Amino acid sequence: MSLVLYGFPLSANTHRVRLLLSMLSIPYEERTVNLMTGEHHQPAFLALNPLAQVPVLVDGDRTLFDSQAILVYLAESRAAAQWWPGDAYERARVAQWLFVNANEINNGIGYARNHISFRIPGDPAIPLARAKAVLAVLDQRLSEHDWLELGRPTLADIACSTLVSVADEAGLDRGTWPAVQRWHQRLAALPGFVPMPRLKARQG
Repeated sequence: MSLVLYGFPLSANTHRVRLLLSMLSIPYEERTVNLMTGEHHQPAFLALNPLAQVPVLVDGDRTLFDSQAILVYLAESRAAAQWWPGDAYERARVAQWLFVNANEINNGIGYARNHISFRIPGDPAIPLARAKAVLAVLDQRLSEHDWLELGRPTLADIACSTLVSVADEAGLDRGTWPAVQRWHQRLAALPGFVPMPRLKARQG
């Protein structure tokens, strides 16, 4: 049975799964869950993810939520050691950036983007400060390395790149972090790359 990805076009969490599926050339069906109309709170979707969050991946009789967990599942189940190594230490080095994405990047760029571009109520000052701090860390790391870990593209790069690529939608000038910009250009040049959908383009 083919894979089914439940997601929302402008969701960075959905996009990082979409990006890996494309880079691994894995066929799948994407079903849109309309977050703007509250479809994620309907019983049919809550049966897939009681947290009411996208994405959800259904692989036959297997159902998974959380984009980081889905990335790991796809890489392991498809024997994609390029992206998720078999060595325990190397795997942990990649995994640490998945946690950076889930925490610092999401709570920084993600929350600021929600407040500024999606107009979700709240003060963007704290997430903006967190965003600038983590972008400075990424920029320093990527000024010394082409990729976040292991000298090659891994799940670390896929996980961290989606929200970073739309940092301007969080009110941030991406040109402030030139090493991050060059890193994203390298990622965009890889076979199978698909860009994160742009909020402004959809509004225009």
